[in-house]
Amino acid sequence: MKKSFALLVILMLPACGTKRPPVVATNAGGPSNSTSRTTTPPPEVVSEGPDVQAVDGGALGQETFSDESGEGGPLADIHFDYDQSSLTDEARTTLEKHANWIQAHAGLRISVEGHCDDRGSVEYNLALGEQRARAAYDYLASLGVPKARLNTVSYGKERPLDTGASEAAWAKNRRAHFAVLR
Repeated sequence: MKKSFALLVILMLPACGTKRPPVVATNAGGPSNSTSRTTTPPPEVVSEGPDVQAVDGGALGQETFSDESGEGGPLADIHFDYDQSSLTDEARTTLEKHANWIQAHAGLRISVEGHCDDRGSVEYNLALGEQRARAAYDYLASLGVPKARLNTVSYGKERPLDTGASEAAWAKNRRAHFAVLR
């Protein structure tokens, strides 16, 4: 039992966004002093982005979906105008698709993460990030997603997708990101 749990923990580590050496699994069916070993490379890490969160006691793992990260999952980021937390028509359309997907996957919880560009103070951007996450949360709830399956967090300007100092980079960072928690 302990070997199975340890193997499960080792196999889940690559999902944390860090590169790991190959996992070496022992032959569980053989004798305890067996020298038979199989080397299995870890799954390829698509992105070492900042959206790594600790797994809580009841969760099996986390998947994050974002068009910018290249993961191409169903919950794309939504974007905001400069210094705004109001939803654009495009964001509402995206959130309507998200609500349908979330309702079809009843066993999942969603963390709505608010992000900002790097202009402004840390305190201001944390508040604006919270307003952005809350705007997405409220809209999803108004579409019938149970509030118990949603939570919000603000990262302000602390986790940019693009560290550039251009309007294009800033526009990528003004977003709400959706982390899918199992």
